[in-house]
Formats: sequence, C-alpha cells, structure tokens
Amino acid sequence: MSRRIIISGGGTGGHIFPAISIANEICRREPDADVLFVGATGGMELTVVPRYQYKIEAVWISGIHRQLTLQNISRNLLFPLKLVVSLIQARRIVSRFRPQAVVGVGGFASGPLGRAAAGKGIPLFICEQNAFPGLVNRWLASRATRILLGNPDAVKFFDASKSVVTGNPIRSMQLPSREEAVAKLGLDPSRPVLLSLGGSLGALKINQALLAPLPALTASGVQLIWQCGKRYYETLRPQVPEHQDIKLMAFIEDMAVAYGAADLVISRAGGSTISELIALSLPSILVPSPNVAEDHQTKNARSLTDRGAALLVSDAEAIEKLIPAALDVLRSPAALDKLKDNILAVEKHDAAREIVDEIYKHL
Repeated sequence: MSRRIIISGGGTGGHIFPAISIANEICRREPDADVLFVGATGGMELTVVPRYQYKIEAVWISGIHRQLTLQNISRNLLFPLKLVVSLIQARRIVSRFRPQAVVGVGGFASGPLGRAAAGKGIPLFICEQNAFPGLVNRWLASRATRILLGNPDAVKFFDASKSVVTGNPIRSMQLPSREEAVAKLGLDPSRPVLLSLGGSLGALKINQALLAPLPALTASGVQLIWQCGKRYYETLRPQVPEHQDIKLMAFIEDMAVAYGAADLVISRAGGSTISELIALSLPSILVPSPNVAEDHQTKNARSLTDRGAALLVSDAEAIEKLIPAALDVLRSPAALDKLKDNILAVEKHDAAREIVDEIYKHL
C-alpha cells in the first residue's frame, strides 16, 4: 500500500520549491507514494505545484498584514473567520485523504493542516527555514513530532529534544563550468561577473542601488546579470542602457547558468537563498528585506556574516554602499577568496534526504 503524505504551506517560492524538493525525494524512494499539497486560496503555489505533476488543494487562509493601511485593517478583520473556515477545511481534507504524515513547510496554509493532523494523532513535521522562526511554526511546535531546521541558529527557539538541523532543501541543479555558463550568457570569461537577485517580484532598493552606478560598474569591467523582478522590469527596461555587459531580466529561468557564471552574488536573505549560497559555496553580499516578520532576514544573513562567509549591507544603506562594497570585493582577489573559503567551510546538508529520513522514522 502506497504511503500518503500531505505537504502544506506556500505563499512564496522560498516555501514552495523546498516543498517540491521534499515531494520529489519521497517519490524517488517510493514512486507509488501519494503526495497531496495543500496551499492557500489565491497563493502562487496553486499554479506552481501542478507544473510538477502534483495534486494541490486550498484552504481559505492568509497572513496578518502588518502595515497599517485601511485596506490591511479590513483584511485583518477577516482573519478570525478565515482561520475558523480553514480549520474546518483542513479537518475535512485530512479525514478524506487519511495521510500517514503531514509536513508543514511554512506559510499560513501549514497552520490549519498542522493542527488538523495533530488533533487526529497523525505525525506532524514542521520545516523552519529561517534563523528566527515564523509565527505559524511557533504555533505548531508543541504539537510537532519533529522540528526540522534549516538554520542551526533557530535551535534555541524550540524543544531541543524534537529539533533536528537538516538544512533547507534547494532546487535541484547541476552547475555548468564557469566557462560554459558565461558562454551561454554571451559574457567575457576574463572579466568578473556580478549576479543580482531580488526574488521573483524584485527588490526596489537593490534595483535603485544598481541603476545609478551602472556606468561606473561597466567602466570598471564588471559584467552584471540582473534579475530585477517582474514588477520592476517594464519600468527599468527603458532606463538601462543597451550594453553587452548588462543582462537585465525580469526573472531568471535557468538559475544553474546564472550561479555558474557568478563570481559574486547580491541577494536578499531568505532561508532558501541562504541555503543555495551555502550548498553552492557562493560568496555574496546580502541585503535583508526590511518587510518581513521579526526582521528574520537580518538574522539569516548574520548566520553567514558572523562566520565571515558573506557581507551584509542594510536595505537603508544599499543605495550608498552596495555597489562600492561589491567593487571592493571584485577588485580584491584576497577578499573574494576569503569569502569563498569561509562559505565553503559552512556545514552543508543533503536537506531533502535528511528531512525524508526523519519523516520515515516515524511512519
């Protein structure tokens, strides 16, 4: 009889793609396993997950909006009703599907499913990606069978007897050689390549920090792969000069090529991004988003910067300091090598395998 497992959560790529990696590892071990995803009504997971041939259902839940606007206040007033409805929906899904385990990967959809599973005595596994845990995982922690941590700095927030550091699952990718990667992008292999990532939607302050000094950047011989985000691409495209050294993209489809070409990465500091940088041993300058709960991206970034494995530039100082910091590193082989050596020394995990190992121990 095939195993039945629910994976719940989503909201961002940082939750969705690790969830898919876990599902892929389950199905690699047991091709006849029955894996059901559960996301939030209107969440991006409802369109992304089916592309990977997995089933998905939705519960009516959303996060609490922290910015005080009239629209957000009205949305927050609906939260108690959404929570009650989503708990009822989650219980129905669990009763109908009869999973042997429920895995919560973060995002508000994992809350109702986790509570429904624990209420029926079904093993619950929660995956916490960040150095500072999210609200939903803190809410579920006392009911979890195992708490699977992407960042060792989060151990102090949970019951140590139930916590296991597994790392965060990352997208499966095989990096080409640097020579192959720069050739695919039409870049010069003899000159440094800076890769800037702001997430699928983009990061306003990172984009602003790159735009003004573009002439100085290209004059210095640096080549730029710039994922500006879908919401900013149409605005930026007319402002960015046509130049062979600048590859402006709304979204990078082939991250393996981009990572393979990069000498230095500029990025936000989400849990999945941190894990990719560690797994691939890529030196980076991290610009934590200020628009996240409990400033957890700064805590994520410090898990590397405290080890000398990355540099940190605050969002508020990005326009002034980001590109000068990048140029300082790229002009100094010793500085770049130090970042490479230090991130190479950070402990690495085969996270999807380790997470599924923990799940299977309790089935």
